[in-house]
Amino acid sequence: MKMTVPTWLTIARIVMIPVLVAVFYLPWKWTNFAAAFVFAFASATDWLDGYIARRWNQYSAFGAFLDPVADKLMVATALFLVVQSHPTKWMALWAAVIVGREIAVSALREWMAELGQRKKVAVASVGKIKTIVQMVAVTLLLYQAPVLGIPVFSVGEWMLAVAAILTLWSGFEYLRAAWPALREQAHAGVDTQ
Repeated sequence: MKMTVPTWLTIARIVMIPVLVAVFYLPWKWTNFAAAFVFAFASATDWLDGYIARRWNQYSAFGAFLDPVADKLMVATALFLVVQSHPTKWMALWAAVIVGREIAVSALREWMAELGQRKKVAVASVGKIKTIVQMVAVTLLLYQAPVLGIPVFSVGEWMLAVAAILTLWSGFEYLRAAWPALREQAHAGVDTQ
């Protein structure tokens, strides 16, 4: 197994998950800043590992597998923390949409890999925009406190709603890209029975 710099950054992102949880529950006033910082730093490593992989051609099969897993684990954990500390119906709904879509797309990618057509469900531009909006929203929700009179938490709530809508849109794009292969597989299964 080839261990590249991007793969080490991805592993670091996974290691930051228990750090995020521990910092979030510390009984000090500055923990909201620390939790937001840990999450923002982890989000930056997600961008950085992709940049390094592309710039210096440091790709590995293990890194390609682990990167989306690390992202999903970090985002899901952060969303669970936010919903636990602010259990509103809307917050729970947006978090459920985001986490549910991540599980569904992971299953779709696995299915397409079984069919030998994983490249048909590559990340689209709407998925990248969704990720940026989602990462900023979660950072603001973890930070919570107003900045220069700006209600950071409220801005984060609205951004999370936008991220959830973009999540559904990008999930639809994945399904649309995979649909011909899935339909062909379904017809092949009917023909052989």
